[in-house]
Amino acid sequence: MCGVVAMTRTSAKICAPKKVATNSLLAFVSLMSLASIPSASAETISGALARAYMGSPDLNQQRAATRSIDENVPKALAGFRPSVTATADTGVQYYDTRQPLTVTKKPHTDPSGFQLSAVQNLYNGNRTVNAVRQADTLVLQSRETLRLSEQNVLNAAAAAYMNVLRDTAIQDLRQNNLDVLRQQLKQTGDRFKVGEVTRTDVAQAEAALAQGQSDAFVAQSNLQNSLAIYRQLIGLDAKSLSPARALEQLVPKTPADAMAIALKEHPQIQAALHNVDSAELAVKVAEGALYPTVNVTGLLNRRYDYSNVIDSRVLTASIVASLSMPLYDGGTSTTTIRQAKETFGQA
Repeated sequence: MCGVVAMTRTSAKICAPKKVATNSLLAFVSLMSLASIPSASAETISGALARAYMGSPDLNQQRAATRSIDENVPKALAGFRPSVTATADTGVQYYDTRQPLTVTKKPHTDPSGFQLSAVQNLYNGNRTVNAVRQADTLVLQSRETLRLSEQNVLNAAAAAYMNVLRDTAIQDLRQNNLDVLRQQLKQTGDRFKVGEVTRTDVAQAEAALAQGQSDAFVAQSNLQNSLAIYRQLIGLDAKSLSPARALEQLVPKTPADAMAIALKEHPQIQAALHNVDSAELAVKVAEGALYPTVNVTGLLNRRYDYSNVIDSRVLTASIVASLSMPLYDGGTSTTTIRQAKETFGQA
């Protein structure tokens, strides 16, 4: 995160809108993708996580949403800049002049001209300032939401990888157990033929074999389900997966340390805190509607064939400062402020 967050994180400095920061998570996945080039015979969990990270449609959707929210910053900054408008017109105008004992004249003129106007806001109750700070906060919130999506995708991909390993081992175990039960049934049948065991022993061996077959079918079903989830999340069929390495060195030493890290760094908590800041700034933006607005307007106007006079020209220019003070709007502003405050309390 390239933003420097103050006490309320609303004065955070935002990076360029097209560059979405994802902290060490992006670097972690990038290192995995470089360090784990999959061989032709085996797949590693690092390579699987890299594929899930690069090809997840959920992450692509969230990245697009984050880029869209980034555009709110330049949109809010536009409030500091003037708005300039240019207009032009042209046409033909006919008129009759009649006087006693004179000839009727029917001249025509071609009135035309252009106008250039610029409006610069000087003060609007700090609504622009607070809108920019709110946009910055929403960017930080969207990036934390993206970081949460990345964690969810990688967590699901890691679980899918480990589930395939687990269910493959269970199926192999069930199949070996099934082979043992078949051998035991054969031996019990041979012993029954020579009178060493009873029909009950044979029935018990047959029941054990049936239970083993049922367990093998369940294990096979679970494995097929895990393989389908792996294909969905990773994008490839699971073939010759290598065992994952232990992660003890990455685990906090105590539960208290884990809790402290989670409270400080978990993206969902950070996104909620930024949401509080955004709601607080929304109250300030709404309160700005009660303050006066000061604008400066510059106007340049050039007209040709002015006042129906052929070949006449006129040029006017002006700079006007205006002050507007809201007195009564039917309660819209106060209602918006109360609504924003309730949203802030909810956040």
